[in-house]
Amino acid sequence: MVAMSARPNQESAAAQAETTSPHRAGFACFVGRPNAGKSTLTNALVGQKVAITSNRPQTTRHTVRGIVHRDDAQLILVDTPGLHKPRTLLGERLNDVVRTTWAEVDVIGFCLPADQKLGPGDKYIVKELAGIKKTPKIAIITKTDLVESKALAEQLLAVSALAEELGFEWAEIVPVSAVGDKQVDLLADLIAPLLPVSPPLYPEGDLTDEPEMVMVAELIREAALEGVRDELPHSIAVVVEEMLPRTDRPADKPLLDIHANVYIERPSQKGIIIGPKGQRLKDVGTKSRKHIEALLGTPVFLDLHVKVAKDWQRDPKQLRKLGF
Repeated sequence: MVAMSARPNQESAAAQAETTSPHRAGFACFVGRPNAGKSTLTNALVGQKVAITSNRPQTTRHTVRGIVHRDDAQLILVDTPGLHKPRTLLGERLNDVVRTTWAEVDVIGFCLPADQKLGPGDKYIVKELAGIKKTPKIAIITKTDLVESKALAEQLLAVSALAEELGFEWAEIVPVSAVGDKQVDLLADLIAPLLPVSPPLYPEGDLTDEPEMVMVAELIREAALEGVRDELPHSIAVVVEEMLPRTDRPADKPLLDIHANVYIERPSQKGIIIGPKGQRLKDVGTKSRKHIEALLGTPVFLDLHVKVAKDWQRDPKQLRKLGF
């Protein structure tokens, strides 16, 4: 009787082992024209700010890897600059970053805002994606909180028809709202099975592999972009020169000194960034310091200076100096 009762348990254990999915890990890349919601979506999936966001196109300049930890999978999200028609050497280099990333990831997510019709820029990107045969491609309709259901349905049909026209099929088409937290988890559920079988590639708890100095510089640049609107849409770069713990502080009251330079292209732009009586730059420091302290988990003293790097977007030497 003992042997007979043990057999069903053995079969059950074997069946469970067969149905348990293997752990997967890999890289997914969000692409789309500028301001399609890629950075906001990355932050929503990770659950913390790892990519800067702005209503200005071409905000993202570095590929930021946000890491999503799940029981069944680890998603490493590569957030790229928006593919666009370049007008400067910087623009050409950003486009090169996008194409290089496409060749290295396991899944590509094409982001299309729900509130904007398919345009020439979208069609250009999807046409390029059609030439990538082996990598699964997901169409992600972003910003669904901004439209009614009829407009959303039209967008879903349009993106499906475009792929059919170009001779391929989306692995999935999913509408999401990163701001409204709608179907963000579903998107992760759909990406996970498309990743290769693999143990985790990053330790539990890691949210990004961006160096801290780069993350800090990006947070400062995000704060600087917020207030200048149309005056300086793409002319700002930030370099963190130094991050050092203040030596005369007790262990229970640490303070991190951060010295950073905000670069603009022309002397006439300096006043815009600094503002009347320095108030504009002070606001940039206050806003960015809050995010930096949250990121690093320590109080920060932030020292900002504005410098001119003449026409840096077009100068190879300046671009190298600024990390591009």
